[in-house]
Amino acid sequence: MAEPTNTPLPTAPGTPIPGTPRSASPAPGYSEINPSATGGIARGPSSLTVPIPVHISATTLSSTTSPLALSSESASAETVPGLVVPPVPPAANNNNTTSDGADGSSGGSKKPRVLHIGDPIRYNPETWADFAARFDVVRPEAAERERAEFVRALRERRWGDFHAIYRPFWGSGGEMGHWDAELVDLLPDSVRVFASAGAGFDWADVKVLGERGIIYCNSGLAAAEAVADFAVAMIISTFRALPYCIASATSTTSPSTPSTTPPPPTPSPSTFRACHALATAQSHNLRGHALGIVGLGNIGQRIARRMRAAFGMEVLYYDVERKPSSLESELGAAYRDSLARLVRESDCVVLCAPSPAPDSAPGSAPSTIISRESLADFRPGARLVNVARGSLVDEDALADALDAGRVSAVALDVHAAEPRVHPRLAAHAGARALLTCHNAGGTVETHAGFEELGMRNIMAVLGGREAITPVNLRFLRKKGGQEAVTAAV
Repeated sequence: MAEPTNTPLPTAPGTPIPGTPRSASPAPGYSEINPSATGGIARGPSSLTVPIPVHISATTLSSTTSPLALSSESASAETVPGLVVPPVPPAANNNNTTSDGADGSSGGSKKPRVLHIGDPIRYNPETWADFAARFDVVRPEAAERERAEFVRALRERRWGDFHAIYRPFWGSGGEMGHWDAELVDLLPDSVRVFASAGAGFDWADVKVLGERGIIYCNSGLAAAEAVADFAVAMIISTFRALPYCIASATSTTSPSTPSTTPPPPTPSPSTFRACHALATAQSHNLRGHALGIVGLGNIGQRIARRMRAAFGMEVLYYDVERKPSSLESELGAAYRDSLARLVRESDCVVLCAPSPAPDSAPGSAPSTIISRESLADFRPGARLVNVARGSLVDEDALADALDAGRVSAVALDVHAAEPRVHPRLAAHAGARALLTCHNAGGTVETHAGFEELGMRNIMAVLGGREAITPVNLRFLRKKGGQEAVTAAV
């Protein structure tokens, strides 16, 4: 699936944009970042206040120089099992200066170098100050990030021997296209870690990166809260005929008498009245209905909690690995050992599975989960929500199921050929399909989290500690010379 280009960098009045190389990524769960009186993150008298994210918790996070400090409150209910955010040691106290020349030399600096691709940071200036003190950060301009020029720059070693790649935002930094063997093979042997915004990693061949000794870290944890919230709205839409109700309320009628300057169309009273009368027969309460979750990861778990506790739904799930019984009990989620069994027992199926698998062959199409065969197993009149990847759904088969009434409603945030929406699915918009533009994870808090988490992943790996959110460790080939990097951090 093509990288989405429709999630622009969120900006707001007062959002600080430091005059530093462009960077960004968040890790919720930190309780103190200059807290404001409203419980947000204060950036100055006229700055944007960002609510403190809580969905990434750390068991250890303390530093005398880092602005981030974990309080006891933030390590409570929203902890992620097995996640440990290592403490960041104080930056090396040296007087090395960064003076990047055209040849990519570091001007005598002994600090490890980070190649920062994309926009500058906007939300975490304190962490950025710590980050910039530890590393020699080089940020290519947008023109240099275009594929042909980027390849040329890597071949000529324009940025020297850098040790990490940092992509803080999903809406920028992808100009060079797919990180395939062509790009990865051109990276200097010094590269240890690639930390990127976004939950998906189908834009990078993480297997090839691992085989080069490069740890790839995504930022899915930072988007989990936003995606789960969005999924709740989409689930509700499928039970309450919201696309039909919204379209009917905004349907317009043109004036019946010709005019040289016709007035603007007005809302149609007849369409309004028809929807008021007819929508009831298409609408159902959520309570007591079965919700089938495909993929009970961080996002799936949050959806399960919300839908059971707030809406009284029965929660079922299917995953390649069954979760511990303690987690199942906490969520009130019942395991189903096959996708076929899950969809047969579900009134609404929510797709939260990742795509593609990290060991996919380069250039291969990711496997389809919702296929023509699996749709045949759906309960008649069941619903489908997709907040994962559009490529996981056979869209032609789904359109056939909608046309035939096998599936009564869909809510799709992701699409197989983004930014193009399947025309047959679009034909159901305003009736039985809620279609959005890959917006589920797109919040200010998510982008703040992308910033933070990316920087902390790099500081951890180059500091000789474990990565926070690695996705390709099973492919990792250890490199020599690690001590030289960690000693300088």
